[in-house]
Amino acid sequence: MLILTRKLGEGIRINDDVVVKVVDIRGNQVRLGIAAPRSVPVHREEVHEMITQQNAMAAETAPADLDGVAVLWQQGRKSE
Repeated sequence: MLILTRKLGEGIRINDDVVVKVVDIRGNQVRLGIAAPRSVPVHREEVHEMITQQNAMAAETAPADLDGVAVLWQQGRKSE
């Protein structure tokens, strides 16, 4: 892990297209501004972990489980 010290207004660059800047410091909290292309996902760590868990659970879904969902979806469309 690389550890850097930055002051208010200073930043770091990751590759050519991601910039992270310190935009505010209040007590023991630091606010970071992140400039990145839309193609680069940027999430808080806890959100990234939740997405990863949800994706793993979805990957474990058996095709047979999806058959019931398909039936319910078709029934819902018929009632429209």
